[in-house]
Amino acid sequence: MSPCVARQYTGTVGKITNCQVATTLHLATDQASCPINWRLFMPESWDPSSPKASADVAQRRAAAGIPDDEHHRPKWQLALECLDEALSWGLPPPPVAVADSGYGDSGEFRHGLTRRDIPYAVQISPTLTVLAATATRTTPPYGGRGPRPKPRYEQRGQSVKDHIMALGSKRAARITWRTGSRERDGELQPMTSRFVFCRVLQADAGTRSVHKGQNLPECWLIAEWPARAEQPSRYWLCTLPANTRKTRLIQACKQRWRVEHDYRELKTGLGLDHYEGRKWAGWHHHVTLVAAAHGFLTWLRHHPKAPAPG
Repeated sequence: MSPCVARQYTGTVGKITNCQVATTLHLATDQASCPINWRLFMPESWDPSSPKASADVAQRRAAAGIPDDEHHRPKWQLALECLDEALSWGLPPPPVAVADSGYGDSGEFRHGLTRRDIPYAVQISPTLTVLAATATRTTPPYGGRGPRPKPRYEQRGQSVKDHIMALGSKRAARITWRTGSRERDGELQPMTSRFVFCRVLQADAGTRSVHKGQNLPECWLIAEWPARAEQPSRYWLCTLPANTRKTRLIQACKQRWRVEHDYRELKTGLGLDHYEGRKWAGWHHHVTLVAAAHGFLTWLRHHPKAPAPG
């Protein structure tokens, strides 16, 4: 069995199946992108210190050559490890970090980016909880017994979907954020949709745990609400400044299309998912070579007249 294969969700097929899952870090601009760091996610069934470890975990780890110090860590932690390692190479902090809801839903991940002074625009699930930006902490009156009450938010949180639905589709603004690849009458068509923007306080359980006894962090809540749709289709939290132009906010939120494009090239053109080896080191060698090939082809695509190596 290949290292860290388990029944888990994969976006490639959109369901739970036996597979390996990796966390990747990509550098991206409007013109190009490429993966620069990887972590192979270890399910708890492969971690001997986990109560969910399989009965034969020791034999499987030995057969795969997995180092003793490698254990299960949540994907958001792997992502921050990738980021920290890249920064240790001397790369500058990104002007904004983007991620899908698998990471954006994690308050710990978002707090980790903020603690590193990195703004983010991350997709989130419709069920994530927020408060209105006007919500404040108040101190209940002291009843005379026990410890004195501490300031707290009395307002009930609501899902981002309910929050946006209460604002209504009339709040949506039409935004064009880039030129697309589809043509009409010989001209490339712009990428355009409708979005609702509002300021909120992050109030999910992970954020409340990190900010216990403190004010909750304020940020942008952005929802894409296509014309004639009954409800929004996507949601993001974004910590770019409150005076950021709306077009810039959407450009940041939509930057993940470059990563999705990378994965199509990595899998369909460069054999990322063709690895059938059985070793931990072999998997890392494979993805490193695939990433190097992708980086070279990306460079060549933007320097088509560069001389071939002699």
